[in-house]
Amino acid sequence: MVYGYIRVSTDRQSVENQRFEIKQFCSKNSIAIDKWIEETISGTKLPEERLLGPLLAEVKTGDIIVCSELSRLGRSMFMIMSILDNLLINGVQIWTIKDNYQLGDNIQAKVFAFAFGLSAEIERNLISQRTKEALARRRSEGITLGRPLGRKSSRLKLSGHEAEIRSMMDKNISKTAIARRFGVCRQTVASFLKKTSQVA
Repeated sequence: MVYGYIRVSTDRQSVENQRFEIKQFCSKNSIAIDKWIEETISGTKLPEERLLGPLLAEVKTGDIIVCSELSRLGRSMFMIMSILDNLLINGVQIWTIKDNYQLGDNIQAKVFAFAFGLSAEIERNLISQRTKEALARRRSEGITLGRPLGRKSSRLKLSGHEAEIRSMMDKNISKTAIARRFGVCRQTVASFLKKTSQVA
């Protein structure tokens, strides 16, 4: 299958210029578009939020996507390279007219794939480094990291169930059974009962 992909950012832009370019290109290369995908949406949107998303899920090995230029796939280089990496791994070719790319099983595609892998690794390292620096700064400021043990479970699991828990206790239902009922440990129930009795 050969797909023609057209994207414009606003209603004031016309898809006809891109359609004309693609038709002219296909005529010179003796191929025909089997299916057109056209949309008016910003390239900053994720592929899943565009018609591009279903297209990427639909294409199979040996298919070709033709578009006027790589920027039609997305606004950021990282997004474009991520899309290209996904397509090339699955044996889908991407041909662009203005950029004059025919990316498939060739050296051009391998360079793109290498560049994407390298940029992704750099990004992961940068995120990891920023996280470590932020944690180190908070420790140096004396901020305790993490949550107090048991605090989250008490708050999320048992708050709001005081009356029900008291009723179960009045019926001599064990703390273990109560804990099982609310999906917490027995100690959480005991701590919760102690805390609520002190408040009362």
